[in-house]
Amino acid sequence: MNRFIVLIHLLAVIVWVGGMFFAHVCLRPVAAAQLPPPQRLPLLAAVLGRFFVAVGVALPLLWGSGLVRFAQVGAAIPAHWHAMLGLGSVMTVIFAVIVLRFYRPMLVAVAAQDWPQAGKAMNSIRVLVLANLILGFVTVGVAMLA
Repeated sequence: MNRFIVLIHLLAVIVWVGGMFFAHVCLRPVAAAQLPPPQRLPLLAAVLGRFFVAVGVALPLLWGSGLVRFAQVGAAIPAHWHAMLGLGSVMTVIFAVIVLRFYRPMLVAVAAQDWPQAGKAMNSIRVLVLANLILGFVTVGVAMLA
């Protein structure tokens, strides 16, 4: 049972951190270099929408599996698990800020073809995704090196 719970946890991490890596390092720079804003911003908004749905599924699995492991261990919780919990909490808040504060206005701006506003929202998303990506790498490092 523990292996299955850890598998669920790892798959959720792969979806979230791997998706951020792909979007930030692979997709966005190429889209920015090859597409003008009227093509790039609707594409990125649509891709992010699909990604955010996937993360919306991954997050409850990630949190649920992590909390189950905490409950299984009881009072003898390793220190690095607390670090993962703290980092995951910060990452979850950043994800919520991305979706609620910047993604929804980006969708409105894209629908209105207001490219400067959509671009401004996308830039804010980009910065926060980079922050979350770095935190994700740190969290994986904490998990593997502890």
